[in-house]
Amino acid sequence: NNLPYLGLCFGFQMAVIEFARNVCGLTQANTTEIKPDCSEPVIDILPEQKKLEGLGGNMRLGGRDIELKPQTLAWGLFGKTNLVRMRFRHRYEVDPRYIEQLEEAGLVFSGKAPIHPIMQILELPSHPFFMGTQAHPCWTSRPLKPQPMFLGLVAAAMQKHYPDEKLPDCIKAVQKV
Repeated sequence: NNLPYLGLCFGFQMAVIEFARNVCGLTQANTTEIKPDCSEPVIDILPEQKKLEGLGGNMRLGGRDIELKPQTLAWGLFGKTNLVRMRFRHRYEVDPRYIEQLEEAGLVFSGKAPIHPIMQILELPSHPFFMGTQAHPCWTSRPLKPQPMFLGLVAAAMQKHYPDEKLPDCIKAVQKV
């Protein structure tokens, strides 16, 4: 239906699972958080995280850097910069064994953790606005300075609902991305 979508944390993970099932043909794709014994764990705890114990031991918590892929929606929304910082609270990731297959089918991981193969932002270039992040942009958004992903979602929703209307300047700026 080409409705604007912004999936946060678990919404990012569900987007990966649905893409794997419906586009890549991985009919058993799932997350080990829901189905620990699934045969196609596209979302899982990374092997190096499984070794960590203790309260919050294997969680990605707090502020983390994200490298943005140039010429993507995320890159444009964040002002055409190559590095942003966002806040996280999760332990499940895209299993690196599936990244290449997902990308070859058209899913773009536009934000990644520096050094590690940890996917942090995804998008579908074939869709007017389809974006997901493992982060929690709500923790860095402010009333007078909305987080760029939220502004992008609002801009896309307004454009979808009011295609012929004159949109506010702040929304036009996002559309030029």
